[in-house]
Amino acid sequence: MKKVEIHPEAVERVKKFVLPDTNLAFGKHVAPVMIEAIYDNGEWQRFDLLPYGPIALDPCTKVLHYGQEIFEGMKAFRQPNDQIAMFRPEQNARRFNQSARRMSMPEIPEAQFLNACDVITAYCKNLVPRRLGESLYLRPFMIATEVGLGIKPSKQFLFVIIASPSGAYFSGDSVKVYIERDDIRAAHGGIGFAKTGGNYAASLQSYTRTTQAGCDQTLWLDESHQYVEEMSGMNFMAIIDGELHTPEMTDTILDGITRKSILELARHENIKVVETKLPIDKLLQDIVSGKCTEAFVCGTASVICPISSFLDKNGRVYEVKDGNGKISMQLREKLIGIQSGRNDGPQGWMHPVKEILF
Repeated sequence: MKKVEIHPEAVERVKKFVLPDTNLAFGKHVAPVMIEAIYDNGEWQRFDLLPYGPIALDPCTKVLHYGQEIFEGMKAFRQPNDQIAMFRPEQNARRFNQSARRMSMPEIPEAQFLNACDVITAYCKNLVPRRLGESLYLRPFMIATEVGLGIKPSKQFLFVIIASPSGAYFSGDSVKVYIERDDIRAAHGGIGFAKTGGNYAASLQSYTRTTQAGCDQTLWLDESHQYVEEMSGMNFMAIIDGELHTPEMTDTILDGITRKSILELARHENIKVVETKLPIDKLLQDIVSGKCTEAFVCGTASVICPISSFLDKNGRVYEVKDGNGKISMQLREKLIGIQSGRNDGPQGWMHPVKEILF
């Protein structure tokens, strides 16, 4: 494993950074340092902690033309003893490499990935918020940096980690959801399961329609427009007949780490979990009949947020019986309690970050 080289200017920058004493929005504030690594000649050359700054790219850099890039989203939390711990970062490392394989990009050894995340988090310890539910959000990403317009996989890459002291993704108590009946987010055999920018770019047109309709999030269906898949950046779950229902994993759905964790917590709380195909029309019928009492989104940024209503293409609004989400909020409190160190969780979920004196 390559050691992360620490640049003195980066240390000075982070020493002088003052965390705003206000409620933090999501992704508004960025730490003054970043991790950078270069891949060339078939291997990772070196890893550095540098001052945060622009990335210079030749106009013919492949990522700008062919979208060969991937990213991750993960969080570090301040614990009651003032130590810092990341939530299940090894899962992010594995998913990052899964995305890399699909996008014909080099993998980063898991230990190397975790060490780089540890280093930037350790140097940003004073930037980790103290309020419950807030965190230091880490955004590792990799881009193709070979110069040339030929359509082929790049042989050169840049890996970067940036960090952002962040608050809640949603400011409200619940969200309104627009059902996308026309466009699709992903198709079988494609890149729907990879955390790559193209998946999110494909959702932006629908997001415009969503906001124009007065909604907050888009619900995506499968290629046949019959079955629920996920939101643009989050997974979907519903409480039906007291059971937790969520779409079964396919190659068109991102394997959410928060999703996985919620399902484990639900089973521990003796809530039956059903992973299956979820027909959209049946879901709407269950909302009308009252069988579906709750629906919610979940993800790294949002954690868990209840859905108050669904808007269909024909203009009909389906109000969820428990729009405040009794069960979903119980799961959210349990998960946030584990992340903040206030509650015990499954062994290995919290990854302690070794403190660095500087």
